[in-house]
Amino acid sequence: MKALIQRVSSASVTVDGNKVGSIGHGLCVFLGVAEGDTLKDLDYLANKLLSLRIFADETGKFNHSVTDINGELLLVSQFTLIADTRKGRRPSFVQAAPPDEAEKLFNAFIKKCRLSGLKTECGRFQAYMQVEINNDGPVTIMLESQEQ
Repeated sequence: MKALIQRVSSASVTVDGNKVGSIGHGLCVFLGVAEGDTLKDLDYLANKLLSLRIFADETGKFNHSVTDINGELLLVSQFTLIADTRKGRRPSFVQAAPPDEAEKLFNAFIKKCRLSGLKTECGRFQAYMQVEINNDGPVTIMLESQEQ
């Protein structure tokens, strides 16, 4: 499982011309689910995401997490994070989890994040989405559950 995290001043996701989620200061998280990912992977990434210190304190150092600042979360499913580009010029997505498995884990990830008490919005699984991000910093970090 991979999560591409962007610290944002605001972000939103639109499907078919309708805004389905928007946040202010916090994190926009693109989540890719790979074949074989489990609830253990999900727990690791969610806990890491909620405790990762990438917000500045009064001295400008990264000492605060999204939980510490009571930030907001925008979660977007993105199977393309699982792309294998080692061969050829077209990405392979064979390592991505089948949609039914990926959707279950994505929904469980949403629930886990909502349990934190932070405002948590999300995109629509398997929909063509327009994501608007105002990256703050910019700060962009990749988390992978296989690194645990």
